[in-house]
Amino acid sequence: MASKKAEQNVVTYVTKGLQNGDPTVVGIIVAVVVVLLTIIFFAVRSRRGTKRQGILLMGICDSGKTLMFTRLVHKKFKQSVTSVKPNSGSIGLPQGNKSLPVTDLPGHERLRTQMLDDNKALARGLVFVVDSGTVLKEMKEVAEYLYTILTDRVISQNAPPLLIACNKQDLMLSKGAGVIQKAMEKEINTLRVTQSAALQSTDSTGNNNTFLGKRDKHFSFADIKPLRVEFVECSARGKDENGEADLEPVLDWIGRVA
Repeated sequence: MASKKAEQNVVTYVTKGLQNGDPTVVGIIVAVVVVLLTIIFFAVRSRRGTKRQGILLMGICDSGKTLMFTRLVHKKFKQSVTSVKPNSGSIGLPQGNKSLPVTDLPGHERLRTQMLDDNKALARGLVFVVDSGTVLKEMKEVAEYLYTILTDRVISQNAPPLLIACNKQDLMLSKGAGVIQKAMEKEINTLRVTQSAALQSTDSTGNNNTFLGKRDKHFSFADIKPLRVEFVECSARGKDENGEADLEPVLDWIGRVA
């Protein structure tokens, strides 16, 4: 009761002081407001300091990631070999003369998980590159890597937009984005069942919070919201080494993410 009465007295004192223009009361209110604004300022500044800023290029070996990185960052064709460490640079964007950091992560199965762990928290957007000519033959490996990314706790929480870049469309036998999407969804549908069963067998409570998509239907990329997944067709190589790369769909997507 005493504390409640004291609070009422303080409220009454402040109210009357403001009505009467008491300089002491006004000074106290101003000081409190300044402190609150300072706290908010530093909180916002701290958040901006850790803001996700980069684009991660990912995919299995020989998908064309490193050439895509070279085309996007250095604007030239360069023969590449399997990467064993990340390549970092920045992409110049026409929108407001902006630039955006981009990192090409190695696709080797012994390196890619660790590299993802090292960089995922800073990802503003993810570009998953596939070889449109061989993706159906390599679908099991491709789907397993993509499944790892989609079910990662940090990725799920941050929900950066994801682009599936169907690369090497210059090849005569390349598959279109629609075909690749359906094949991926079918493989991930099978994969999530086996992964879910394996997790439940080791969980005495029977709970599994990593199930991807909706349990009552076949897997679809449309069902993994808030993650937003888009598919585009592109070619980092282009028609020939001296020609222009066909990466406009990728650049357009990066521009929207930026």
